[in-house]
Amino acid sequence: MSLLYSQCEARPFQAGRPILMEQNFAFGVQRRAMVEQQLRRRGVHDERVLEAMLKVPRHEFVPPDYRHLAYDDRPLPIGESETISQPYMVAAMTEAARIKPGDSVLEVGTGSGYQAAILAELGGRIVTIERNPVLAANARDRLDRLGYSHVQVVTGDGSLGYPPAAPYHAIVVTAGSPRVPQPLLDQLADGGRLVIPIGSLHQQMLRLIFKHQGQVAQRDLDACQFVPLVGQHAWQDEGDSD
Repeated sequence: MSLLYSQCEARPFQAGRPILMEQNFAFGVQRRAMVEQQLRRRGVHDERVLEAMLKVPRHEFVPPDYRHLAYDDRPLPIGESETISQPYMVAAMTEAARIKPGDSVLEVGTGSGYQAAILAELGGRIVTIERNPVLAANARDRLDRLGYSHVQVVTGDGSLGYPPAAPYHAIVVTAGSPRVPQPLLDQLADGGRLVIPIGSLHQQMLRLIFKHQGQVAQRDLDACQFVPLVGQHAWQDEGDSD
């Protein structure tokens, strides 16, 4: 009997573990409903994008006070006067960018890091640039904790792009700009795709830009509203209306 008991030692009871498992299960159910009801029904059909949206835990990218809203189809505040984009817009932008495994991808506007995680799930080599150093540091820590340590988080002016890793097969801009920043076009590879909201501070049009043999073509995708892209080749500051 002593041998039997020595092989069946009790493990310490972890009081919070059942609650955490229950929460993760509930979030998983909400995440699947988000994919089926908010994304697939609204026209997002790329199965790789839907799988990425199903896998990445959006609740980990929002402040604790907003986690119960994490899978609603709405932007949510993440601090520093910034937001995490609504799930549908994240999926629509990702689908438009047509990321393939091995693609070099630049995201402008890291925010919480959620969009970067979605892009990484598609197999791209991701560089994401964030103007706000607090958000950049938080996103870097969050991405590392969730297993996306291969995503490179850079602090800087996103309207300038990031020349050291250029050219890019795809550039995804998660903030609204009054115009397409020329440095982003310059850093876009031939055959590359640039997805960017263009318009006023209060209303933009999501635009898909193709580059082929030095020429660009563009297509409007959907009306949207993003926080402003602040930088040398975008809005000069949040109060600029030009």
